[in-house]
Amino acid sequence: MQHLDRVAMISLHTSPLEQPGAGDAGGMNVYVSHLARALAATGLHVDVYTRATDTAQPDTVELGPGALVHHIESGPRRRLAKEQMPPLAAEFAAGVVRRILAGQDAGGDPTGVVHSHYWVSGMAGLDVARELRVPLVHTMHTMARVKNLHLPAGDTPEPSNRERGEQRLVDASARLTANTPAERDELVRHYHADEDMVDVVSPGVDLSVFRPAFRTRSRAVRGVGPDEFHVLFAGRIQRLKGPHVLVAAAGELRRRRPDIPLRVSIVGAPSGSAGLDLDVLAEAEGLDGVVRRLPPVPAAELAEWFRSADAVAMPSASESFGLVALEAQACGTPVVAARVGGLTRAVCDGRTGFLIDGHDPSDWAAVLEQLHDDPETRHDLGRAASIYAERFGWEQTAEATRAAYRAAMREHAAHLASATLP
Repeated sequence: MQHLDRVAMISLHTSPLEQPGAGDAGGMNVYVSHLARALAATGLHVDVYTRATDTAQPDTVELGPGALVHHIESGPRRRLAKEQMPPLAAEFAAGVVRRILAGQDAGGDPTGVVHSHYWVSGMAGLDVARELRVPLVHTMHTMARVKNLHLPAGDTPEPSNRERGEQRLVDASARLTANTPAERDELVRHYHADEDMVDVVSPGVDLSVFRPAFRTRSRAVRGVGPDEFHVLFAGRIQRLKGPHVLVAAAGELRRRRPDIPLRVSIVGAPSGSAGLDLDVLAEAEGLDGVVRRLPPVPAAELAEWFRSADAVAMPSASESFGLVALEAQACGTPVVAARVGGLTRAVCDGRTGFLIDGHDPSDWAAVLEQLHDDPETRHDLGRAASIYAERFGWEQTAEATRAAYRAAMREHAAHLASATLP
């Protein structure tokens, strides 16, 4: 079996250099960025290939020692919605192959594995892996059939071409990685994946940035009063993430308990085509001056926001994992989350936060009220949350991913050997 020195990561529709929380940038950007750097720290050379979106972008940017981001021409050099990406996959794949072969011709190590992220990257990844005659490892991050099962009212279902593409990836990839055992089970149930071909690889958290420190200072710097009950949402502003549920719950809590000095901060930017005007919703709920909107912020500043909060809310309709939950808990802040997908793994119900069945604002208001009224429990949850998050370093994620790569290379070599037998 060939020794693995170099891996090609495919992230077509969004770059690890993008700011999470806006447009199509989110947890996957964080995942690709940190995984690439963590793998490079183990001695691998990691090349991340993404689409060029700006005429001023250099061809290659260093993400970290041993990890590079390459911008590939595919379609116009401007931002496009991810729904516009599928027709660009073949052109993108051809550009990636040319870039890789040019590097090898110049004396670079050969690419041993292609690792694609999200289905449209997988479509390109299949072509790249075939041309290079190497295995493809694919990570779904989200799945159309799962999202459509939990589709919020007013959202557009994921298209059938995505479902077909994901099925093709399940059938053709050498290995699949899933964030949680629940996601592995969804691959088996909805796409008939072979359970033995799916490796569970938990995402990590940057524990050097997201850590419990100076909560009083964080609140003061963020303008949060010492007596305010501060609830935070961080993520893309779209129905799938559920910020409207939090606004409705805040309205219910305000009507139920006007004595609570409530503050709700929403950190993020609109995403997707379906409109969601939180300012109008807040006004309708009588929350003038309570709900405050903030743009996406870098990781270090986001950690300060997490530390300034009494609770972080994640009312998502679907989550493959929910990195925000892990980052918030690493800062010592309890999380109130919907009991969906990977959030059931990211949050320990009753120990590091609370999981809520469904999205009824009254249920969410009741849990927030309970957290406000019991600061001792809130403190205990926060301490347990920070300890729990320590299990999820990116070093562990990198090692589990390398194991998946090794398995993919073994199986690919066996497949090539069997294909040459008379």
